[in-house]
Amino acid sequence: MSSPAFFRGGRGGSRGNSRGGRGGKSVARGESPFRGKGGGRGRGSGRGRGGGRGSTGGMKGGSKVVILPHRHEGVFMAKGRSDALVTRNMVPGISIYGEKRIEVIDPETNEKVEYRVWNPFRSKLGATIIGGVANMPIKPGSKVLYLGAANGTTVSHVSDMVGPNGCVYAVEFSHRSGRDLTDMAKRRPNIVPIVEDARTPQKYRMLVPMVDVIFSDVAQPDQARIVSLNAHLFLKTNGYFIISIKASCVDSTAKPEAVFASEVDKLRAEKCKPKEQLTLEPYHRDHAVVIGVYRQLKKKE
Repeated sequence: MSSPAFFRGGRGGSRGNSRGGRGGKSVARGESPFRGKGGGRGRGSGRGRGGGRGSTGGMKGGSKVVILPHRHEGVFMAKGRSDALVTRNMVPGISIYGEKRIEVIDPETNEKVEYRVWNPFRSKLGATIIGGVANMPIKPGSKVLYLGAANGTTVSHVSDMVGPNGCVYAVEFSHRSGRDLTDMAKRRPNIVPIVEDARTPQKYRMLVPMVDVIFSDVAQPDQARIVSLNAHLFLKTNGYFIISIKASCVDSTAKPEAVFASEVDKLRAEKCKPKEQLTLEPYHRDHAVVIGVYRQLKKKE
């Protein structure tokens, strides 16, 4: 997106000094939109006063929201009185976990585009991006193997990030969460739900091709081993892995820093070379994310 997209809160006055009516309808019936106070007295389009409280997914406290590309491909920043990380919704009009949505007009096509707010408190990957990770290998067109998909909160945002030319192979052991994941995948053709144990990747080897990235959020004591098992089968040479480590799940008696260092050593032993480590504080306590490369080839001089 070469130029920012603008969202104007409510129905602004369309004629001269006429007063705008009440705000437009909320995003979906029964769903809580962004209820911006700024819409009431802020100026709408033209010179009339903007409509106030019911604009479609309007950002809190502002009558105008600007959508700007993030430095990582596939994600964006919604700039208003309160900023938010967002992804472009592949299925406009549908929320996955009650997240707020923002509808904007794309200045290049003059068409409506919908974005979904990414809550870092409910997503390790969202917290990783907001936390300032230097390199994010998940991007448009990527093939991603997601271990520990749960009911699809973060998977849905990865689906938005990789877009229609990418694919997310989402592995979840729980049948209950797997049902939610499968239901979501019916509307998102770039998600392949797999209800299996990530410890036994051979059971789904016929469903998953070689992938560009493995993301793991399994919160198990042997999570480094789980990542390496899947990497050996599915991750391309020079492909990337991203692992979310919850210290208390690995060793509740050791200090988090010691746990993270131990897990990094285990990954190195399996040809998974860590490149970056990032704490997920304050969004997730005693969590860290490690990003690295699998079987990194030495560059020829």
